[in-house]
Amino acid sequence: MENMVNVFLFGKKYAVPDNLTIMRAMEYAGYELVRGCGCRNGFCGACATIYRIKGDRELKACLACQTKVEDNMYIATLPFFPLVKQVYDIENIPTTEQVMMQLYPEIYACIGCNACTKSCTQGLNVMQYISYAQRGDFAACAEESFDCVMCGVCSSRCPAGISHPQVGMLARRINGKYLAPGCDHLENRVREIQDGTFTELIESLMQKPVEEMKELYNNRDIEK
Repeated sequence: MENMVNVFLFGKKYAVPDNLTIMRAMEYAGYELVRGCGCRNGFCGACATIYRIKGDRELKACLACQTKVEDNMYIATLPFFPLVKQVYDIENIPTTEQVMMQLYPEIYACIGCNACTKSCTQGLNVMQYISYAQRGDFAACAEESFDCVMCGVCSSRCPAGISHPQVGMLARRINGKYLAPGCDHLENRVREIQDGTFTELIESLMQKPVEEMKELYNNRDIEK
């Protein structure tokens, strides 16, 4: 017999096996997940979830596909959080802190509460990369925010209304286009793809069975 635990999904009590993730527990309980389920492996950020364990005052955040259920876990998902997403032309944009003042001025209202960092599902130092963005240090901001999955949990906890994932995305775009050193090898490969050098090879691979594809992938030559 499976060990069962009690969980509360949106306030309703269910008994589910204790070895399930929150996402699998929802499906076990009868929920049909058509949104907020993405890749199911922990890196798309679509299954942002908040929960609290009975008797514990702390409200915690996680990704439902990564986190196992616990007894007396009260759960609510956040399949979408309304982040502010400004429109800009990356081909014509300043590369100093002026761009943040223009597009995301709310970052200068940060009160340093660190709620964003504490709630990050990836364990990122969110407040630190916002600090880098404030100073116009986009290379450091890009590095610190690199693993952001855009789930929006940090913004849901921010009293200043900062859209942290969008700020990090802008910094990474500026860094990638204007600040990071070029890579001739990558640029040449992109040109080869655009010129059709690999079209025949790609089409032949697409015709292969999945198991053969896995075998080719697992035994591929990896460049040092």
